[in-house]
Amino acid sequence: MPEAADPAPPSNATGAARQYLVRGSSGYRKASFALFLSGFSTFALLYCVQPLMPIFSHDFGVSPAASSLSLSLSTGLLAVAIFLAAAVSQRFGRRSLMFVSLLGASVCTVACAIAPGWNAILLIRALEGFLLGGVPAVAMAYLSEEIEPRSLGSAMGLYIAGNAFGGMAGRVFTGILAEYLSWRWALGSIGLMGMAAAAGFLILLPPSRNFVQHKSSARYHVDAWVGHLRNPSLAMLFAIAFLAMGSFVTIYNYAGFRLVAEPYSLNQTELGLIFTVYLFGMAASWAGGHLGDRFGYFLVMPVGIGIALIGVAITLAAPLWVIILGIVLLTSGFFMAHSVASALVGKLAKGNKGHASSLYLLAYYLGSSVAGSAGGHFWVADGWWAVVAFTGTMLLACLLAALLSKHFAQRAG
Repeated sequence: MPEAADPAPPSNATGAARQYLVRGSSGYRKASFALFLSGFSTFALLYCVQPLMPIFSHDFGVSPAASSLSLSLSTGLLAVAIFLAAAVSQRFGRRSLMFVSLLGASVCTVACAIAPGWNAILLIRALEGFLLGGVPAVAMAYLSEEIEPRSLGSAMGLYIAGNAFGGMAGRVFTGILAEYLSWRWALGSIGLMGMAAAAGFLILLPPSRNFVQHKSSARYHVDAWVGHLRNPSLAMLFAIAFLAMGSFVTIYNYAGFRLVAEPYSLNQTELGLIFTVYLFGMAASWAGGHLGDRFGYFLVMPVGIGIALIGVAITLAAPLWVIILGIVLLTSGFFMAHSVASALVGKLAKGNKGHASSLYLLAYYLGSSVAGSAGGHFWVADGWWAVVAFTGTMLLACLLAALLSKHFAQRAG
């Protein structure tokens, strides 16, 4: 049944009039797992190329910064598409848009596996990023609209855990399959896995009950976005999204180049297995949501950023186990902060939550795209020290933004 036919209260209905999915109910469990699958699929499809960047650089004769375009183009086009997704979902509904986006992106990943050359891969990856724009902002909006407010942090944490699991699976599986088969078989397998996840998502996700379908003008959307940007606390959350994600992706992009070289000389399987540290990110996102619900989001968020900053700093050490520990701390801190910041966007946005989510994720994926590619120039210029200086500076700015977001929220009452 299309979402437009589902009964829904007016968009300004009070919490008492809304039909929320309550924690412990069958609908809550189905929605949580469906959104977990969407997060899993999105991140697996998006980041499966990351451990393959050294291979791309070698096979196609491109620089490390150029090889990062296989990811940066996807995240850049995804950031742009998020704006369109917010508007389109208002008219056509949340569930159908997310399903079409997941399925289309999965097909693109399979297409990359058979692409004849580097330029074709970049073109397909750009299209894939554009298609994936229909998932993240809409998923956050769905959770904000459908989940009871007191359980939003937990549900958002589980969704972010799906992101972490997908990011890990995409990186680990492609690393192993590329080692024993080829990078083409690796990408094809990830694409098929994405199709299966899209089917499970469509079957499980309950239709929206608090969503109202309506047509709207361009002016309506512009006013909604401008209204959120005028909220200084939300603006600081958008800055956090750019800075935290930019730092996180930069470290992951260029750690591979460091670790496949001397003195570590890791092969693709060993490099891929390092990405199992995403399991810590899954736990941290879930824990961050619960801790935020209990102790306050503005308390948990800077703690997560601080943990990420410590992790980046200790990757300067030479021993491999210390570098891995630093990546564990970076991953844990990032996902803790991200899950809490995502929930805060839903709580602080006054109406038009899909538009607020789209701005947060625009900044998030622009951070991945812009900083992720810029980090390559730091790597070429002065190696790992320069990469750490670049990302550490962004995380310090991120910590300041977290403190300012709390200040502005308290001042607004």
